Amino acid sequence: MNIIFKKDTWQEIYYSLRNNKLRTFLTMIGVGWGMFLYVSLLGAAKGMENGFDKLFSGFATNSIFLWAQKTSIPYEGFPKGREVHLNLSDMEMLKRKVTQVDYISPQNARGSFTGTPGESMSRNGKSATYSLTGDYSVGNKISEKKLIFGRYINDADVSGNKNVVVIGEEIYKNFFDSKKKENPIGQSINIKGLFFNVIGVFRVKKGGGFENDQTAFIPLSTYTKMYNAGDQIDMFAIVSKPNANVNSVEEDVKQVLKAKNKVSPEDTNAFGSFNLGKEFKKLTGFLTGMQLLTIIVGTLTILAGVIAISNILLITVKERTKEIGIRRALGAKPAEVRNQILLESVVITLSSGLLGFMFGIFVLMILNAVTQGQDSFPFYNPTVNYGNVFAAMAVMVILGLIIGMIPAQRAVKIRPIEALRTE
Repeated sequence: MNIIFKKDTWQEIYYSLRNNKLRTFLTMIGVGWGMFLYVSLLGAAKGMENGFDKLFSGFATNSIFLWAQKTSIPYEGFPKGREVHLNLSDMEMLKRKVTQVDYISPQNARGSFTGTPGESMSRNGKSATYSLTGDYSVGNKISEKKLIFGRYINDADVSGNKNVVVIGEEIYKNFFDSKKKENPIGQSINIKGLFFNVIGVFRVKKGGGFENDQTAFIPLSTYTKMYNAGDQIDMFAIVSKPNANVNSVEEDVKQVLKAKNKVSPEDTNAFGSFNLGKEFKKLTGFLTGMQLLTIIVGTLTILAGVIAISNILLITVKERTKEIGIRRALGAKPAEVRNQILLESVVITLSSGLLGFMFGIFVLMILNAVTQGQDSFPFYNPTVNYGNVFAAMAVMVILGLIIGMIPAQRAVKIRPIEALRTE
């Protein structure tokens, strides 16, 4: 199309747009607003997705937390209201019978969510009550602790019944000089009258985690001896294999435990659970739906703006009827007239889209700056896929060409003699 490389073409488009500034501005708002919505909302949705990914980083999102309660249905001669228990030996049975289980972490705890009082801890005359949890090393794979000192419990600590402890940051601040960044590793604190060597200090990020900074972790074997818990376990954290259906794993685990404890298969109260995999799937589904809705809203808004451009160009063609007639009388070919109108449509569409894109990116930069370093709301690094944006731009240009054909064809159909008579 040689018309694109002609200086006169661009001068004519410039004068046409300049002579109708208000109309051109109002026309561009539609497409620009559509692209702005497309970029800013899609970027914001991605920012939320990144925020939740950051919030759940270090978590096995395909995990189930399960604990024993009381039966609610009489079964095989046992009355309802019977207490059932989880036992350490249940781990191997579950791994054997539920093949989709990847690994299991048993936990016993005092304080926190258990409903039992915490444990008294002291050091150098200072004392306080904190939550205490007996754990396996694999527990850190399910909910990874952000260590600021030392390490977490390992298998040797568990097998050796060692008196070692990993404490939360609040406990560290209470018992050690945190302002001078005192190193607590190798030093001891008193828990229930026993001395425990501190091997690690962890920090819980704000707004996330099942633990808090006022929790201490010791080997499960040591906890069992301290409280004479025997084989009994408060909770299992169960992680399914990567491609397994977490809901099916949860149901299968409960049915195996019900059969072992002679609980009715229909009893929904005997074993309580929290399915993190199920909740995480809901969350990711919501975020995907948000992104899809953003694409639909942005696309429809852009389409409405492009249609508005077509309507404006129809008015422009009518106003320029005499001018078009003169050009035709001087020998301008129909294709030249058509291409002139089409090019004008594309210029308006593309300019509007670029302005909307730049404003959208500017808003995302502001959002990123405002939310930088905060953890109270799951929002992090809002970005847009430039491939999607360029695809939207291409669709805009194509729509501009297609819809621009309407006023262009009308301009071509104007007969020179009739156009010259127009007042």
